[in-house]
Amino acid sequence: MIAASLSKSSPLACSKILHKSPVLHPLARFVTEETVALLFNISLDEIYRIDCYRHVVYVHAKGISRFVSYADFPPLVGVTLPDTKDFWRWRKRWKGKIAPEFWVKFYIYQFKNASSIEDLQEWGRLVGKIKSEFSQEILQDLRDVYAREKSGGKTFEICGIS
Repeated sequence: MIAASLSKSSPLACSKILHKSPVLHPLARFVTEETVALLFNISLDEIYRIDCYRHVVYVHAKGISRFVSYADFPPLVGVTLPDTKDFWRWRKRWKGKIAPEFWVKFYIYQFKNASSIEDLQEWGRLVGKIKSEFSQEILQDLRDVYAREKSGGKTFEICGIS
């Protein structure tokens, strides 16, 4: 009912994410269409819907029908930073191991596609907050990509001048 009352120009009206439970999972704030597209290596147009249930996310896309754990979604900038309980939830899912390989791919993608130096720094600060979830080798790889992007791997538009 709420979605029907939103104007077509509203970004919420276009969202493919549907919350199917009255109880919102604490990690649901990290679920986005872009993350799902990257997770399954598909385009946004291929996603039909993403259903967020109480304990699991159901992804329905072209050729894909899968349940995904909330703990498989990496933290994002622009939402509440992870807290101690979030770290516990991730480690429980990973059986105490390091973050899944997808997280590394996700953050490298974010570093390489940051629209400004400020965005890049924001992603860098976030990775710094969750660095305990990565092995030292992976963390060094992430630092290398970040440094490369920051030092000229790409040019950012500053004050309207490229």
